[in-house]
Amino acid sequence: MLNHSTRRWLAGLGVVGAFVAASATPAAAKKPAVELGLYMTDTTIASGSEGKTESPTLSASEPVVVHGLTVRYDFRDLTDKVTVAPEIRSECDSSDAGILVCQDPFEVGLDEWGLAGLFAVTIKPTSEATDGDSGDLKVTVSAEGMTPASHTATVKIGEGVDLAGGTEVNLTTSPGSSFTAPLVLGNVGESTVKGAVAVFDHDHAIRTGKRYSNCTYEGDQLRVCRFTNEVASGETLTATVQYVLGKDTYAPGREHGYYQWMTPSEFDDFVGHLDSGGHSIGKPGSDEPLVLTKKAPVKAGSFQADVDPENNWSGMEITVTGKNGADLEAIGDKLTGKAGEVVTATVGVRNNGPASLDFGRSGSPVTKIDVAVPKGATAVEVPESCVPLKDDQGDWEQPGKPGADAYRCYPDFFLAAGEKQTVDIGLKVDAVVPDATGTVVINAKCECEGFTEDTNPANDTAKILLNPTNGQGGGQGDGDDDGGSLPITGESTTLIAGIGALLLAAGVGGFVLARRRKTRFVA
Repeated sequence: MLNHSTRRWLAGLGVVGAFVAASATPAAAKKPAVELGLYMTDTTIASGSEGKTESPTLSASEPVVVHGLTVRYDFRDLTDKVTVAPEIRSECDSSDAGILVCQDPFEVGLDEWGLAGLFAVTIKPTSEATDGDSGDLKVTVSAEGMTPASHTATVKIGEGVDLAGGTEVNLTTSPGSSFTAPLVLGNVGESTVKGAVAVFDHDHAIRTGKRYSNCTYEGDQLRVCRFTNEVASGETLTATVQYVLGKDTYAPGREHGYYQWMTPSEFDDFVGHLDSGGHSIGKPGSDEPLVLTKKAPVKAGSFQADVDPENNWSGMEITVTGKNGADLEAIGDKLTGKAGEVVTATVGVRNNGPASLDFGRSGSPVTKIDVAVPKGATAVEVPESCVPLKDDQGDWEQPGKPGADAYRCYPDFFLAAGEKQTVDIGLKVDAVVPDATGTVVINAKCECEGFTEDTNPANDTAKILLNPTNGQGGGQGDGDDDGGSLPITGESTTLIAGIGALLLAAGVGGFVLARRRKTRFVA
């Protein structure tokens, strides 16, 4: 079962859903064979516990729909130490000792971003397993007509401990203000805890006030803090963390921050998962360390694993006072092309600030962008972030389908003040029509989530002007103009997506992983 904090993490990752498009490839254009990929996290489980549920992350070198997808678990190296069984009833065969083979009877779409959650298994210690045992779990994925791929994970048996977070706190502050919040580590188990790591999941608005030397940071975002304290059974340790609420925080509103405790062994598993995806926990700070207690560092010992991850989390809810809104502006374009030529319209949205918009918790894009194709042109190159639009209804079954008269496009869940996000649509000029005009409308009205409090609705519409005469422009938000009174902030979508990937990988603690979304707009 997902705990409260993890559900919030995963909610921030499901923006729109990741599209997978299968297109026909001419026989003459031979491409390299699609390669399967696989990663299985290292796992630390507590002796005498019910174990943990994990699933491999399956991928392909390019989008593909596969048949007969099969995953084989070989845990013979852990004979008499663990059992590996499917989490739910499925098409699995365990007739050979130390081998579990599971197959999906349906077609499955894979891409380079990875798919997790399929073929989840529970890894449970046997009565013979003892603290310090370890061994290899070899996992192999195969599919019809494709070369199999394998990965070997390490399963460790550790002493069971029970970390606990504190009570959620409620704070009130305004954009640009400094504040503090408690970090609480409790030991509600019977065994002494030998070190712990806090993994943070903060909204973009919550910035660091100090850069503690035992913590890591990505930009102004706190990622993790490591502690070497011994925490006796029944003991609770606390620290006070310094924060700043960003000046670009939307107000009035609410912001949230969470932290999750891991044992050092579980954190090592977590970092391995991060490394596999090319993600980082950030860089250490240079200020004094964040201190829970002043006990001497703990000497390295055997493995430890948390027996109840449900109580590891805590956090804060911040009520943001004041008034700090955002002006979203539509970006149009001005194009010239001859009959039969394909020209590219770059359209999208710009946030003129002063507030950044972060919809990561709800998992929805900041706005909807409706694009009407100019007369005399046909959309022939359409990204998968745009779906055909008719009568205010998007055709979700055919993302990126060319030939429609109108499209609804979706940017990311985060748009910094001063940042623009655009998408390219290739238009074939069927016939030259002077001053042919299409439109770009942001904050499109629909029964869906998104930004609704634009401070300047007058610039929510821009033109796509094809073959203009008399020097006409495209109106508000021409594609060639960065516009806006604020510079590009540098808070790129890559950073925000990286935070999401970091927290997604926190599923190594035994949580079900959600499919990773890919960034579809360019910032």
